[in-house]
Amino acid sequence: MESHQRSHKPDEAEARALRGLAAVDEVLRQPGVAELVGPYPRQLVVDATRAVVGRLRREILAGERRVSSGDLSAELLVPWVQALVRVATTPSLRCVVNALGVVGHTNLGRAVLPQESVEAVLRAAANYTDLEMSLETGERSSRQDHVHDALCTLTGAEDALVVNNNAAAVLLALVAIARGGEVLVSRGQLVEIGDGFRIPDILRESGAELVEVGATNRTYLHDFAAAWSSRTRAALRVHTSNYQVVGFTAQPSLADLAALAHERGGVLVDDLGSGVLTELPLFGTEPSVTQSVAAGADVVTFSGDKLLGGPQAGIVVGRAAAVQAMRRHPLARALRIDKLNLAALDALLRLHLDPVRAVQRIPALSMLAAEEQQLQDRAERLAAAVLAEISAAAGHIAVVPSVARAGAGALPITNITSRALAVRPRDGQAAAFARRLRLGEPPVLARVQDDHVLLDVLAIRDSEVDETAAALAAALA
Repeated sequence: MESHQRSHKPDEAEARALRGLAAVDEVLRQPGVAELVGPYPRQLVVDATRAVVGRLRREILAGERRVSSGDLSAELLVPWVQALVRVATTPSLRCVVNALGVVGHTNLGRAVLPQESVEAVLRAAANYTDLEMSLETGERSSRQDHVHDALCTLTGAEDALVVNNNAAAVLLALVAIARGGEVLVSRGQLVEIGDGFRIPDILRESGAELVEVGATNRTYLHDFAAAWSSRTRAALRVHTSNYQVVGFTAQPSLADLAALAHERGGVLVDDLGSGVLTELPLFGTEPSVTQSVAAGADVVTFSGDKLLGGPQAGIVVGRAAAVQAMRRHPLARALRIDKLNLAALDALLRLHLDPVRAVQRIPALSMLAAEEQQLQDRAERLAAAVLAEISAAAGHIAVVPSVARAGAGALPITNITSRALAVRPRDGQAAAFARRLRLGEPPVLARVQDDHVLLDVLAIRDSEVDETAAALAAALA
């Protein structure tokens, strides 16, 4: 029985349309539909045909489609069925060209993996692996063993643990360490990170009670000391990675906060959000993971897919007692990292062991470290490739200065000097031109500014210049 309820009685025109609507069997006999069976499962083709006919019937009954009976013949429904079958069998996830000037764009999957990580994922996906098996003893082992030593070496921590993202890492830390007790947080650090992730909400879900400390712009060590009670289990420092409070501000040093927590029998959790393992001039204002560990934080959490340039992962390093409490908690299994991301992270961390090689081999780092002349050359090569395919009359093209971003909530006020291709289409319709680029092959994502479309080249790799130029030329033509 159809769940759709008719909103009115069909009039004469709608009744004629219903009578003229081809039957499912009639559409299936059309050559253009019949030839789909073979390349595609028969049931899929039948279901697609029923879906097309059924939707047209519902729209006619609801008064949403005014057509003549001749528009609904079996022959004319063939392209609809073909399109629906193609959509159903085409992977939804598509590769795009990132010309937005945002390196770690969350909507585009954040970091592009280095080739070493890609190859590690392919090997792990195509084969059985020793994910949780000790080859030496033949007994079950922990998947954490594969990245434990590299993380401890890179950060100087006693212990390490990896889960599926940084929000999960923070939640697991609070559940394992502070459930049923209080957690002290500076008012200036009650952040909301993308998609509604708020520190107060995470604390509530962890079963710990939030105690706000200090003021929005100034919090001192004595504020934490005064707020500490017999129920306090931890102090939480949250790095404001996606905004900054400037002006008259104050926060206690991490070392002082750690000393207070340890003196009172509690722990210090430091949520870095992004996390930095490689020294770049651009990262000068970002707290590094090694600094947090050295300052005495018991638990330090950060993301694998932001400034590390790797897969989605929540990384935990710190003191053995606190990390072990997280590892033993039942929630750890629900939040554990999968084998493909673990393989990618393992390869990535080994690149970070050599900082120079890391910048060369990890795409996110090499993009952020790119020199202006390198970007100028790339933009000019892109412009020349476009002009080689189209007439100059198709639109105005020029290389212009641009301002790019690290993205993913990292380095929120840091402007990255870049270059962009400014394109003004012949008809002056910049938004329509940007849409054509998005719907092209490959899809190219760019910014609209006034009557121009700007294609920032910071995150366009050299290997993508030619295909980007072809997509631009096609959209302009």
